[in-house]
Amino acid sequence: MSISLRRVCFFSLIALHVCIAPALLSAQTNPLPQGSARGTTAMNAERQATRIPFVNLEIREPQSNREVALSVQLLLLLTLLSLAPSILILTTSFLRITIVLDFVKRALSLQQVPPTQVLNGVALFLTIFIMWPTFQTIYDRSFRPLADGQIGVEDAYREAEGPLRMFMYRQMSQDTSSIALFMSMSRLEKPQTLADVPTRVLIPAYILHELTVAFKIGILLYIPFIIIDMVVASILMSMGMIMLPPVQISMPFKLILFILVDGWGLLSQQLFNSFL
Repeated sequence: MSISLRRVCFFSLIALHVCIAPALLSAQTNPLPQGSARGTTAMNAERQATRIPFVNLEIREPQSNREVALSVQLLLLLTLLSLAPSILILTTSFLRITIVLDFVKRALSLQQVPPTQVLNGVALFLTIFIMWPTFQTIYDRSFRPLADGQIGVEDAYREAEGPLRMFMYRQMSQDTSSIALFMSMSRLEKPQTLADVPTRVLIPAYILHELTVAFKIGILLYIPFIIIDMVVASILMSMGMIMLPPVQISMPFKLILFILVDGWGLLSQQLFNSFL
């Protein structure tokens, strides 16, 4: 019985090999089905400029120093894109707005409402609203001429850097102590104009200035809510309710006060005016 079973398995394998081998041989000699179109790498000259082309990455040995420089520029571009969120946060009005909104949330004794993502979204769109003239200038002077081939990458970088530097400098025009601090730390001479301040000095000076201004605004926002906490705590103490948390009782009163004075609208307006 076992010998017959072995013979059946042996003949089955032979039949399977005879049936599959021609198909495998045909697939090796003709990998594409009959009637299929072959691919091409030629660019269509009549393609519209607004359409996004297909990007093909190829790794090979450079043929000249120009190709090496292009590879270095591509690497720097990818590095810049990875740092773009940090640049957007630290060189725009986003830093001051998000810190002030967080101070408001803590002053109201709110833990989960509104969520941090909501506050960051509000700060982001307020930043776009405040920075729109600067972004529009960068687009008109840098991105659009670069896309049209009128200027090179270096010229586009300088044109994009100018409006952003001017925005940061205008915020520190009344108090240049941060610029003087970093200029002295860099052992540079005292600047006479904005052009004498390097970007590597202007950016950390702007960050330090924005942190200082945001904390000043946060302290002023805390004062009325601290007064409410003190009044509620004194009333609870005089009534002998020592075990009752004062924050739990004062939070509704702080929310009522914040709504009555139109807190969100007033806060947004004053934040906008602080950048003018």
